[in-house]
Amino acid sequence: MGVDISSILEKRSIGFQDLGGTRIAVDAYNTIYQFVSAIRQADGRPLSDSDGRPTSHLIGLLHRNARLMAAGIRPFYVFDGLPSKLKAATLEKRKQVKLRAEEKYREAVERKDLERAYSYAMQTTRLTEELIMESMHMLDLMGIPHMTAPADGEAQASQMALRGDVWGIASQDFDSLLYGAPRLIRNLNLSGRRKLPGRREYRDVEIELLELDPNLRRLGITREQLVDIAIMVGTDFNEGIKGVGAKKGLAAIKISGEIERTQFASLIPAETLGQVRETFLRPEFSTDYRLDWKRPDEEGLIEFLCEEHEFSRENLLESLSSIKGTGISGQQSLDRWG
Repeated sequence: MGVDISSILEKRSIGFQDLGGTRIAVDAYNTIYQFVSAIRQADGRPLSDSDGRPTSHLIGLLHRNARLMAAGIRPFYVFDGLPSKLKAATLEKRKQVKLRAEEKYREAVERKDLERAYSYAMQTTRLTEELIMESMHMLDLMGIPHMTAPADGEAQASQMALRGDVWGIASQDFDSLLYGAPRLIRNLNLSGRRKLPGRREYRDVEIELLELDPNLRRLGITREQLVDIAIMVGTDFNEGIKGVGAKKGLAAIKISGEIERTQFASLIPAETLGQVRETFLRPEFSTDYRLDWKRPDEEGLIEFLCEEHEFSRENLLESLSSIKGTGISGQQSLDRWG
């Protein structure tokens, strides 16, 4: 879920064409979770083959990556490694939310309330080891590089961006900015027309670009101070302070400079404060990765998707034809971004 600091950040809408020629580190868990949550049947059940094996993650990876690569975008997927002990409380809270959602889903199905059933089903999403391994296999077959981070995937991706190996990070969470990523791209895997949960209404979802340094200059703060604001609001690694949102946290930091000098200092244990700061400002990462895009393995994809999971051969070949000859191993100039 990440930290909610959106109210103080400035963003601008961009299109796929604006990202052509860029290398993008993709928050893999975040992205696959979106696919599994959103790509469902009308009553909320996951899309599956005739043997009951889920296929939502494979459908999402195929069609979205085909579109990215056809636009000249080179995705590099970063999977989470071992979760921090600081995240234990957040993970337990998410588990309880899913259990409650599962109960509400069953009740909605019994009432034949498909709108509610679909909404609750999305909240029950879990990424199993099998789904992750299949996703990695799918990426291999598509010729898309990936890695498993030593810890948080967004931390790894952010360091790759800081090293200049990728241009930006695709994620729905704002944590990447706290880790120091120069650019965050939201809705890259969600752009288009999307149904509103629990309602018979749709809205257009646009790709958003958030740039760290311009935002820090506009706010008149440092990255360290942005981390302090996030800690007051609450992150995956700490509870946060009740009643303090991003705007209130920003006002406090602008006056006092750091959490220890604010009126909220006593509400966050010093040990927790130090650990969360360390997590964001000096994250664990690896340099053991290769940015090596290859041509899709057409025969392998046909065997895996069409023969094993009953995908349409015609639709698969159509997706593959859209990315042939795109030269996905190259990189164009990014001077236009300034």
